[in-house]
Amino acid sequence: MTAAQPLVFVETSAESGAIPPGIQVIRLNYPSKRNALSLDLRAALIAAVESAMADPAVRAIVLTGSGGAFCAGGDISTMQNVAGVAGRQRLGNLHRLARMIVAGPKPVIAAVEGYAYGAGMSLALLCDQVVAAKDAKFCCSFGKVGLMPDLAALWTVPQRVNAGWVKRLLMLAEEIDGDTAGRIGLVDEVTAPGEALNAALALAAKFASLAPLPVGFIKAALARGPQPLEALLAQEADGQALLFNSADFAEGRDAFLAKRKPVFTGS
Repeated sequence: MTAAQPLVFVETSAESGAIPPGIQVIRLNYPSKRNALSLDLRAALIAAVESAMADPAVRAIVLTGSGGAFCAGGDISTMQNVAGVAGRQRLGNLHRLARMIVAGPKPVIAAVEGYAYGAGMSLALLCDQVVAAKDAKFCCSFGKVGLMPDLAALWTVPQRVNAGWVKRLLMLAEEIDGDTAGRIGLVDEVTAPGEALNAALALAAKFASLAPLPVGFIKAALARGPQPLEALLAQEADGQALLFNSADFAEGRDAFLAKRKPVFTGS
């Protein structure tokens, strides 16, 4: 790659008429290594996601890869001298990324074409929705190089598939295609080859039309995982009390009564 080519491309409707308003596309751009998560790429990705989460003009994020692949996982060529503290520090940045995608206020949709291997599969599954081409390739390949799954795959995979498939995917590191991933529930929508991004953009547009504040509250609640009833009810009461005072609730209520489409501002 040349220095002129960023490791992460960020696009909105201002750069591309194919992108609906309110949506930001974050594209991994390391095609010579199938968008493997080098240290520099992950730093650029973290910065892009953090910026999108903080930007009030962004209502939904689509995460995808360039060069016909989503992400081939970690860049193994950089995994020298990573024992002990160094290995823990290496995971620290990945965990920061996981928290932002899972618990951040904006919905994130993965558009998967080609390979989603290792941490690339983990990255896709962090997203709120996963759209995959029928010939995409998913493999939790960590065990093939003597590692355990990371980037929260041990949390996300069991939420999506049954116990038998959890062990086949995480322990046996079976490769499955997009069709199989859709059939077992690992991904949410399956498309024809080359159409994952278009489908993800259409789905993102639906999210972008919603009131942003409750979407963020719902994501935060779901990120906590199963909770005791009383804890959940307390969180629900706190959130709803704040939302009752929001301008978007007033707009949604008035639009409903007037039988018109609401225009939400995120306030």
